[in-house]
Amino acid sequence: MRELTNWSTFRLGEGGNLAEASELRSEERPAGAKRRDAEARILAAAEKVFAETGYSGATTAAIAEHAGLPKANLHYYFRTKEALYRRLIERILEEWLASGDQIRPDADPAEAFSAYIVAKVDASRRRPYASKVFANEILHGAPHSGDYLKDQVRAWVEAKRKVIDGWVKRRLMQPVEARHLFFVIWAATQTYADFETQIRAVLGRDTIRPADYDEAARLITRMVLGACGLAGKAEPE
Repeated sequence: MRELTNWSTFRLGEGGNLAEASELRSEERPAGAKRRDAEARILAAAEKVFAETGYSGATTAAIAEHAGLPKANLHYYFRTKEALYRRLIERILEEWLASGDQIRPDADPAEAFSAYIVAKVDASRRRPYASKVFANEILHGAPHSGDYLKDQVRAWVEAKRKVIDGWVKRRLMQPVEARHLFFVIWAATQTYADFETQIRAVLGRDTIRPADYDEAARLITRMVLGACGLAGKAEPE
């Protein structure tokens, strides 16, 4: 049984889409609803605890308590805190990379960018703790995911850059530096999770409302489409 994710086994399909997410599993997992449910509970609890306390401050005892499981049960599924943490980071990045699957050669650029931005804002709305876990990991120099970022995320961005360059060559959009375009999109969408407290304070809200996320998605989309020479096309309603 392997505890830590072997990032090098991850492969991208055509256009940078996820090809073998199953290869990213941190441990071999026999099929079974009971196991899936237990792991989902543990990962959801870990997401909250790691977001609130950071990696060093989190304990498997606290995570087990939040999950409503005995600590021994947690260690049955994840032998160490690091194995659990890396699996959580893996799950976060799997979802984030998959949200860009619509950025492919045969897609309409405006529709693809619009759908990607909506998905990224929605991820910040649905799983703010996930974004905070990842932000904290990056702020500490990515000690547990640096190899993934250098290899797999970089490969994903390069694949998407080729798609975007192809659209430019076909005169479907204006030239842009694709890597920096993704940096801008990530920063603009993930801020609604990472800096949620700041946003609530400025908006005068106890919570960020659905309409706020919708307005954010519309504005970010208009900005991105405008930069790509696609203004007025496929903007979310």
